[in-house]
Amino acid sequence: MPDDPADTSRQRTAPETAGTHGDGPDPAGTARQAAREIAERSGIDRHDMALVLGSGWSAAADLLGETLADIPAAELTGFHPPAVAGHIGSIRSVRLAATGKTALILGARTHYYEGRGVRAVVHPIRTAAAAGADTIVLTNGCGGLNPAWAPGTPVLISDHINLTAASPLEGATFVDLTDLYSTRLRSIAREADPTLDAGVYVQLPGPHYETPAEIEYLRRIGGDLVGMSTALEAIAARHAGMEVLGISLVTNAAAGIGPEPLSHAEVVEAGREAAPRIGRLVTDIAGRL
Repeated sequence: MPDDPADTSRQRTAPETAGTHGDGPDPAGTARQAAREIAERSGIDRHDMALVLGSGWSAAADLLGETLADIPAAELTGFHPPAVAGHIGSIRSVRLAATGKTALILGARTHYYEGRGVRAVVHPIRTAAAAGADTIVLTNGCGGLNPAWAPGTPVLISDHINLTAASPLEGATFVDLTDLYSTRLRSIAREADPTLDAGVYVQLPGPHYETPAEIEYLRRIGGDLVGMSTALEAIAARHAGMEVLGISLVTNAAAGIGPEPLSHAEVVEAGREAAPRIGRLVTDIAGRL
């Protein structure tokens, strides 16, 4: 739950916009419909938390606990099948082994570069909030700007820089993002793994990778991690009243930092090699939330 119940910027509110699809005219209504469908198919009226498993993180879903339902995402209102290798194409309802709490595992992430619009990108987040989740863990595979972070290194997100030139909020909708990536949740994550470092994540629209000059620019403005997801989702999560924990898996050195050219195959392979460690990490963190 939010640290301060009096902080109205964190209270769950419906988006101000007024359908049957994630990019339709009523994103809040579409999210509520998808949440009802998840409740019907899982038998769980309310889920306590949600986890978005990005590139390299999908194996963690099998370690979290008992699967109550595994729903193909494309069968739910407003969801799309994943367009990226390394992402699972389902929404899974899980009872956590450590606590008995229920969690939604969101494996079907829509990226901004797919051209479906920001509403589609954040529809899973809004659905999780409509399903009752007040905590969300956002993960991703990313490029590392710090040479000390070898591929396979998990890094907590302390803040972000949104360079997509977009926002999931519409109209006069003002939300404080000061502690968007919860300090409290980062402390809990470090209880699970005291070696975790933290950094600022930069989201760019993609799908192309960055040039070395762009990476140098990102370093100068304070970026430590770079990728094509997460920031827009985090904003939507805060608007919906959720407390956010972000974790990046460094899958490659960013352009100009490492000697090798960048490729998505490298991202997938780094995730595969890191799967045992990050699976245990996510399981341990989720069990403490």
